[in-house]
Amino acid sequence: MIECRPLARIWGVEDEDAVWQAAIDVDLLNTGNAYNALACLFGVRNSFGFRPLAEGRGLPEDASDELRERFASWGGTDSAWGTTWITWAELQAADWDETDGSGRNSRRAVAGAETHWAPVWDVMRTLAGVHGAEHVRLVVWFD
Repeated sequence: MIECRPLARIWGVEDEDAVWQAAIDVDLLNTGNAYNALACLFGVRNSFGFRPLAEGRGLPEDASDELRERFASWGGTDSAWGTTWITWAELQAADWDETDGSGRNSRRAVAGAETHWAPVWDVMRTLAGVHGAEHVRLVVWFD
């Protein structure tokens, strides 16, 4: 799920109204299941040798209520694994030309803007343009 913290940019992250809100379920944007992309982004099934961008961070402590409900509906920590998150600011700062252990596949090639991840990146980029890159994040888990 993509989340954003809309009022943080205006009032600051300490403001009581600057809470994370669910924006859109990633299932609506990304129908692919390429394991090399999941490996380079989240360290999932990483037999490819990528250095994951965001591995094993767990569910954000300040996750939105809607995200927590969605996570619980999947069975929560009893069923989900590989739970992690990454902000748009971190994705922007990533080295997209970094390759896997074999040196053949780059992050850009397996999860860049020309892959099935493009709609996810488009939504995150749009939200970041409005709310700030550090106030938009992608939260994932696997079953």
